[in-house]
Amino acid sequence: MFFFPIRDDNPTRARPLISYILLALCMSVFFWQISLGDAQREAVLAFGMVPVRLFFPEAAYGLPHVIPAWMTLISSMFLHGGFMHLAGNMLYLWIFSDNVEDSIGRRNFVIFYLLCGIAAALAQAFVDVRSNIPMIGASGAIAGVLGAYLLLHPRANIRCLIGFFVFFKMINVPAFLVLGGWIGLQFMSLGQVGDGGGVAYWAHIGGFIAGMALIPFFKKPHVKLFAKPVSRAFQVQSVTPHIPQVGGRKPHQIRPQNHPWEK
Repeated sequence: MFFFPIRDDNPTRARPLISYILLALCMSVFFWQISLGDAQREAVLAFGMVPVRLFFPEAAYGLPHVIPAWMTLISSMFLHGGFMHLAGNMLYLWIFSDNVEDSIGRRNFVIFYLLCGIAAALAQAFVDVRSNIPMIGASGAIAGVLGAYLLLHPRANIRCLIGFFVFFKMINVPAFLVLGGWIGLQFMSLGQVGDGGGVAYWAHIGGFIAGMALIPFFKKPHVKLFAKPVSRAFQVQSVTPHIPQVGGRKPHQIRPQNHPWEK
């Protein structure tokens, strides 16, 4: 059985231009990464956030220094460890960022997104300030978007695909269940990875908390927290298309050691 969020049911008043730009930047940087071939590892080391380089630069011997260490807090948000890493992050950005951007405005959304990403990177870095493992990925910043969405639209419905073998249904699931379950999973997963890299769960948690803490200060004055839903929860629809009846006939239903932290 699987559970897969597809989209939400929240309308927006303005086109989410910054969200589109962030999606395009992440995908463009990823294609640049894969064009490097064997040099990808060097790019990850150079532009990923490496805690020891950030806090103890004198001990970061052997690590490339292309940009100042503090700038890697931002550059690391646009690198990804593989196609599935990128796809998962972009799906959640696509679903949730447009309403957050609409609630705080384009300029403020840029600042909000970067602050959440920086908070997420620092949360992971403080776990081991002498680590030489790079951390990459957008999901720390996206976790901040999820935290903001949870306060803005906790009862909004997320259209989720649920499947069991060959049976598929679409169901409306309230955002507080989807996002609450997601952050709960991050807490439960702490300690399940070793020192060789893996999923940066502390970055997810740090970004999520930052988003919840910042959204009351970033939202537009007329925007209220805990908005009402625009559709009914737990409505179920089949995803199998139906062919109308014709002529009285019934229709036919048609990871390696020292892998970078990914967030």
